[in-house]
Amino acid sequence: MLFTQSLKKNFQFRYVYHKGRSFANRRLVMYVIKNGTAENRLGISVSKKVGKSVVRSHVTRLIRESYRSMEAELKRGYDIVVIARVSCNEASYWEVRDSLRHLMKKHNFFCPEEAEKK
Repeated sequence: MLFTQSLKKNFQFRYVYHKGRSFANRRLVMYVIKNGTAENRLGISVSKKVGKSVVRSHVTRLIRESYRSMEAELKRGYDIVVIARVSCNEASYWEVRDSLRHLMKKHNFFCPEEAEKK
């Protein structure tokens, strides 16, 4: 990912959970908070309820690729945590991408100049 680092530590996730704003839809929950830097940091959480390790890895890859495909259109300087719900385990790439795009629009996360181009 060009403009994004990963959230890796538990305290980073907890900070975003407690201080950030959240929106949800059928497949995903997304927490967002400003981080004061020039780049975004993305954390993805997929619990064991979603499925076994192969399924969880697949869902993680789908979310990461969906984010990467729209990364250039997004505002920068935020910590983002995306949580997969159980219904995400049988979703296709297109469904995950549409769910993530829906949450990004709810958070008003797209740059205005990029939105005019589409």
